[in-house]
Amino acid sequence: MDPTLCRRTPLRAESRKTVISSGRYYVGTLAASRLEACYMIAPPRVQQYLDAEVAHVMARIRPGDRVLDLGCGYGRVMRSLPGKAGCAVGIDTSVLSLRRGIELLSGVPRAYGAAMDALHLGFRAEAFDTVVCIQNGISAFHVDQRALVEEALRVVRPGGRVLFSTYAARFWPHRLQWFERQAQAGLIGAIDSKQTGDGVIVCKDGFTATTVSPARFAELTTGLPASVAIEEVDGSSLFCELVRA
Repeated sequence: MDPTLCRRTPLRAESRKTVISSGRYYVGTLAASRLEACYMIAPPRVQQYLDAEVAHVMARIRPGDRVLDLGCGYGRVMRSLPGKAGCAVGIDTSVLSLRRGIELLSGVPRAYGAAMDALHLGFRAEAFDTVVCIQNGISAFHVDQRALVEEALRVVRPGGRVLFSTYAARFWPHRLQWFERQAQAGLIGAIDSKQTGDGVIVCKDGFTATTVSPARFAELTTGLPASVAIEEVDGSSLFCELVRA
């Protein structure tokens, strides 16, 4: 990884502490090969959604861009980025997922991974041209969403883009079907049907999955030094794109 991207604080020393104290669902329970399995059993309509998200991101990346992927997991999105980007850096709090990503990306040039918390990035200001946080990471991280947006904007250069995505409201039946498959496969806990609905999925093991509405995206980005565009893609994703002033 280009050392000019980083702050003075040693990247891995800082991130190791974050991972140990995290204790989040995606760090252990749904990490590495188990996370990968969730995507392998996705129904066709969900596969279309996943492909459409990546295609939208690729269309927004400029050739040679330095791209940061927040919540890269095992590198599902990262595999596509170096084909257009100058370099792609993925961060995640799960060391298990990152190790799996290293295996899968071993032959992909200019792709790097680091264990790191998205709220406390070990990169200097304006280090990247594009920052990506898709597949509902803004909700799945279960962190302060405004702080997450601000930190992503901090590390992107003026004129650079930050892309967040969540699920579109009308994609709910397909999303629920996908999570039901994951529960049946034992990848997540059994779905609590009494508490699940209106865009929120609750599992009996404590796992929850929410979304962000267009109004919430507008609220989260109010007053930030960036132009903001919110659009629905493929009838399945809701994208919020910020272009830094």
